[in-house]
Amino acid sequence: MNVKSLLLGAAASLALAPAAYAERGADGQLNIIYWQAPSTLNPFLSGGTKEVESSSMIIEPLIRFNEKGEMVPMLVSEIPTVENGGVAEDLKSITYKLKEGVKWSDGSDFTAADAVFTWEYCTHPEGGCAQLSYFDGVSSVEAPDPLTVKINFKEPKPFPYTAFVGSESPIIQAAQFKDCLGAKAPECTDANFGPIGTGPFVVTEFKPNDVITLEANPNYREADKPAFSNITFKGGGDAAAAARSVLETGEFDYAWNLQLAPEVLEKMEAAGKGKVVVAFATSVERLHLNQTNPDPSLGPDMRSVWKEDGSNAHPFLTDPMVGKALSMAIDRQLLVDIGYGKAGKVTCNVLPGPEAYASTANDDCMTQDIEGAKKILDDAGWVPGSDGVREKDGMRLSVLYQTSTNAVRQDAQALIKQWWNELGVETELRNINASVFFGGDPASPDTFQKFYADIEMYTNNFSGVDPEAYMASWRCADIPRPSKQWQGSNVQRFCNPEYEKLVDEMSKTAELEKRQEIAKAQNDMIMQSYSIIPLVYRGGQSAHANSLGGILMNDWDSELWNIADWYRVK
Repeated sequence: MNVKSLLLGAAASLALAPAAYAERGADGQLNIIYWQAPSTLNPFLSGGTKEVESSSMIIEPLIRFNEKGEMVPMLVSEIPTVENGGVAEDLKSITYKLKEGVKWSDGSDFTAADAVFTWEYCTHPEGGCAQLSYFDGVSSVEAPDPLTVKINFKEPKPFPYTAFVGSESPIIQAAQFKDCLGAKAPECTDANFGPIGTGPFVVTEFKPNDVITLEANPNYREADKPAFSNITFKGGGDAAAAARSVLETGEFDYAWNLQLAPEVLEKMEAAGKGKVVVAFATSVERLHLNQTNPDPSLGPDMRSVWKEDGSNAHPFLTDPMVGKALSMAIDRQLLVDIGYGKAGKVTCNVLPGPEAYASTANDDCMTQDIEGAKKILDDAGWVPGSDGVREKDGMRLSVLYQTSTNAVRQDAQALIKQWWNELGVETELRNINASVFFGGDPASPDTFQKFYADIEMYTNNFSGVDPEAYMASWRCADIPRPSKQWQGSNVQRFCNPEYEKLVDEMSKTAELEKRQEIAKAQNDMIMQSYSIIPLVYRGGQSAHANSLGGILMNDWDSELWNIADWYRVK
């Protein structure tokens, strides 16, 4: 079976759950806490999940993915397929018909021209768009008329649902952002902090790294939605405080990303004020091994800056034997047991799902083998020095290992440091405030994109169920660098011409089984480079008050994907 056949027979849409209320704003105030505070409301300027999630209440894509990973039309009348004529027979274009009467929150018409502009904005060569991979293979975006968006592809696109699909690829208003193209994008503070949108809520005030206040969009396309008139979206603090604020004190209605020890959450949940919800999709807690040299003495023009000729390579983390030894020393099951419980599983892949795309070629990582790791380092010439730290050619095996400030992550850091010390690897730990670490400020030295360390740890995932765009994000062109305002999803600076060929092959392949083979090969190439060491397959874990209804926990899209349908249980 090929993807074209699937498109011909696809059930293209799924109706949203009916709302349990009858009047916009009737349920009053909603309080949400994301302990990683957003630094912008423009997800094109940050690869952080917190920016994607918070902005998803305001700006929208044409299509979202529901809690089952199925496509749901948001700003279009139906999902285009080959059968209904929306996808061209040659798979070289897809045409969307916009819903009639959709307005921006300022009352102006939402039109196809806004989609064309969004494509121009994200693909501008000086823009550093964090979501550029969603436009891979797109040759042009046209607006044949105000209600028609046509996306043309350079080659047949077997899975055409990438651009303007999912929370990471929304549409922004052309009128608001027209002077924000290219290098000017980060300078448009008013637009980035208060985007005009088509979503159910409108920003009334945004304090970066702190709090967002929103009110119901008076021009939202469904007259009886949203049920809530106002939202306070608080950022900052930590996961434990966020969980307590919902499960114990009842101060907040919804808390996101509760990366806490299982017994801690169980005790909080026993208070009876709320419940913990979990959903698995594609999230992986992983280690990124910097493939470039982060030495501070190099200065900002060279530190962690990728050079095509390899002249700025990391002095030892580009050796896969070092990475393999670091990986073998880790007891992943213990990390799951102490930090995740039912919300975690051991994984050896950066692409753990959907199941059909999950490789089994790397499963040896499931078993810790410190003695085997020591032998690998011995064979590679890394010899323990007088202080026990391994050395080779006058260089010490010493790493700076950073992550965001979070109790579960600090526990993991401590264990991993202990295991690496057993190998003879000197490990310095560093943790950074999550709002800064995951922020997109190009002037900050502490963002995960800038990567001023040897190794860093965090979770990432992708929207939707097809991994083409996600796996394309490890192209050489997606490496963060100063000329791109340090934006880009290839954070570890992996670059391999053979991988580029797989990306190109995937973009041209229609047969579903072959696409699965290519995705597994891509995963395996990255895993066997040891530029990424996967640790835990994470379920999204959040909590909501018992009085909050309409929640459909979703790890395929924004958790707030259906916030227009949330309501207060009477």
